[in-house]
Amino acid sequence: MSEPASAKPARQSSTAIPTDTVVRKIGSSRGAKGSFFALRRPVPQWQAVLLGVLCMAVILGIWWLLTMGEPEQRILGYSSLPSPAETFSKNQLENLWFDNALTRNLIASLQRVVLGFALAAAIGIPLGVLCGCFPWINSFFAPVNVFGRNIPIAALIPLTFALFGIGETQKVMFIFIAAVAFVMMDTAGAVADVASRYIDTAYTLGASKKQIILKVLVPLAMPRVFNSLRLLFGLAFGYIMLAELVTEGGEAGGLGNIINIAQRRGHQETIVLILIIIPSVALVIDRIVYLIQRSLFPYQYGGGGVLHDAWRGLMHGAESLKHLVVRPKPLTAAQVSLLQRGSGSS
Repeated sequence: MSEPASAKPARQSSTAIPTDTVVRKIGSSRGAKGSFFALRRPVPQWQAVLLGVLCMAVILGIWWLLTMGEPEQRILGYSSLPSPAETFSKNQLENLWFDNALTRNLIASLQRVVLGFALAAAIGIPLGVLCGCFPWINSFFAPVNVFGRNIPIAALIPLTFALFGIGETQKVMFIFIAAVAFVMMDTAGAVADVASRYIDTAYTLGASKKQIILKVLVPLAMPRVFNSLRLLFGLAFGYIMLAELVTEGGEAGGLGNIINIAQRRGHQETIVLILIIIPSVALVIDRIVYLIQRSLFPYQYGGGGVLHDAWRGLMHGAESLKHLVVRPKPLTAAQVSLLQRGSGSS
């Protein structure tokens, strides 16, 4: 018996491709799988490391070509850029390590950046959470955030000198002012982007507004906030040269002060070495923080989760201790009914 005529269109429609579906050519994608120019082709780890080393070799080669030969025959003279051999000579490295007290100044710079950035995080994250939860608070702080994100960083130097002098407080507050607006806005964006279904589910289960903020919105936004802090710390570390333009006689000048002294004395090798050291140290710190980030948020970044489990255990212990001191509120009739329906259906 032949099928009814009405069934044929249904069979045809089931194999039809929706008009809003992107169709890829299978043959071309297979052919491009081994190509370096295949769009968004994942790169193996060994290949990524090799490409990075190749990039550094190309940069060093260009540097060597521009500064090879006698000073009078170079494309770029010594006053513009010293050669790699002059920069990494034994005498130059010893001068930087001993005469310029590299270790002491590096620790001083790191201390200033950490204190200033920690203060920016301590103030910017709570304000950012409030801005992400309540749009009217976000509107209230919008002028401050726009000002903080768009002002030229160098313009803060005379302002911080006038407000905080030239001591350690000025350097810490310089980093704080330079970073706090970015921390606040990134935190607000992370909280605001949490899907509304999580809030609706929490309200259905009887959670209060405070519980939704602290136990739903903040935990869901924290992976993105932590990643933003990691990236912004590298940005703040790059501001250290501006923060250390002027130092008092009894304190360590920092890496920025070494650059300023070397510029006045015409020691170009020292400037180049410090410009290599600053991003190198920032990269090491970034990789350490990234390992912490993966361990704190394994569901997001694929880490082992040791710190995540330790943090959960600490929070559960704090909750248990809280219930021993503060008696929990009894469930409402609606919550009891909801739990009974859930247990009955299971």
